[in-house]
Amino acid sequence: MVDISIETEAQTAQRLRQVIAAAELEVHEGVWCYRETPLAEPPRLSEHTLAVVRDAESWSALVPFTDADGDPDVEQFGLFSFHFPAGVDNSGFVGWLAGHLKQALGTGVFVVCGSNRSRGGIYDYWGCPSSLLPAAIAEIQTLRTPN
Repeated sequence: MVDISIETEAQTAQRLRQVIAAAELEVHEGVWCYRETPLAEPPRLSEHTLAVVRDAESWSALVPFTDADGDPDVEQFGLFSFHFPAGVDNSGFVGWLAGHLKQALGTGVFVVCGSNRSRGGIYDYWGCPSSLLPAAIAEIQTLRTPN
């Protein structure tokens, strides 16, 4: 169920700091990238594939950089993920944290969401430039600490 919250910006920040503190945070090892294939050639899925999306022209599979044939021109990302406890109102989380990381680190992020009802529902994979992953995790740990 999608939660709808009517609250001030300060109330939202306070609620989402509680959400991030309660969420299960996992930092994923290695460097990740998007491997692109033509629309007529869907990617082969493996246990290493985290997500697959497409547009009108191509597929993009989020995979370890080592699975991208070592193309040095491919953007390289560090990944972390959040699983949220069941029943927690995490509405607005992506925008809030993305905005915070942009302001704190000067970079944008990408987010791929999925759902696993046995683990609380919606979960998020987050990507940032691989060189900024340690700084992103440090910033997240600060947000997870009570004010």
